[in-house]
Formats: sequence, C-alpha cells, structure tokens
Amino acid sequence: MIRALSLAAALALLPASMAMAQSSEPESAEAVLEAAAEAFESRMDEFADRAEAIAEDDSLTEDQKEAAVMALWAEYQPDVMTFTQTVSGSVSGIVAEALAEVDIEAVVAEALADVDIEAVVAEAVAVGQGVMTNGAWASNDPEHQATYGLMADYAVGMAMDELDAGFGDEVEADPEH
Repeated sequence: MIRALSLAAALALLPASMAMAQSSEPESAEAVLEAAAEAFESRMDEFADRAEAIAEDDSLTEDQKEAAVMALWAEYQPDVMTFTQTVSGSVSGIVAEALAEVDIEAVVAEALADVDIEAVVAEAVAVGQGVMTNGAWASNDPEHQATYGLMADYAVGMAMDELDAGFGDEVEADPEH
C-alpha cells in the first residue's frame, strides 16, 4: 500500500520534474524552488478539496470521516516529504546565488571607511597605558582585576560601537544589503 502511495506521489510530481530536467538552460535554485512550490501547492489544493468532500459526506460517521482523511493524508504525505527535501536542497543554492552577487570586500571597505580607526586605537592604547601605569597587570587583587576587566570591556565595547556605526551607515544607505 505504501509503495503504491509513494508511486502515486512520484507520478504526480513527474511532469514538473521532467520539465525541470528537460530545460535547455540551467535553472537557478530559486526557479527550481518556485516550480516545486507550485507543484506542491497544486497537490495540497487537491488534498484540501478531497478532504472537504469527505468532511461533507453525511453518509459517513465521524470515525469513518477521520479514518478516510487519515488515509487521504497518507497518500499526500510523500509530497510533503519531497517538497521539504527540495526546499532543504535549494536553500544553499539560493544563498550561494545571493552571495555571488554581493561584493563583500567593497561592502567591508565602505563600512570601514567611515570608522575613525585612529580614535579607536588611541582609546585602546589609553586604556592599556592606564592598566600598565597602575600596575594592575601585576596585581593579584581580585578587585583590581575586575575593575580593569570592566575597563577593557568598555574599551572593546566602544570600538565595537564605532564599527557598528560604520556598518549601520552602510545598511541605511543600501537597505537591500
């Protein structure tokens, strides 16, 4: 029975898969996903129509309706599995296609152009000199270590804020990236 249902599902999706295989030009992962989504939507519409007909059949008891819908679902469940596998396989292709269109080096260079690197470095050096001047690096006092750890976190946070501000300008200027 399960083999027959799987075969029926495979035959239902055969026209879409044959059309994809016979295409003369290679399709993008997004096009493959869209074609699979259309085929899946068609199958699910068919399922909904058949399930609704079962639900409206007054000659069946509730238990019989439930059993009939469960049997119907068993027929369509392979379509769900096939579509899920297609989506899983297409996602990496879609991401690769999207990343191929992005010039990462240009985005990073533009974002870093707005960052005042000298100010960030000067801040970090000032914190480092303060730690060295006060001898905290040689102190085993937990309070000193906690204080200078907080200062280091603050300096790193300021540097990250500076970088975020540079990247934020880029994101606001080009909302698609």
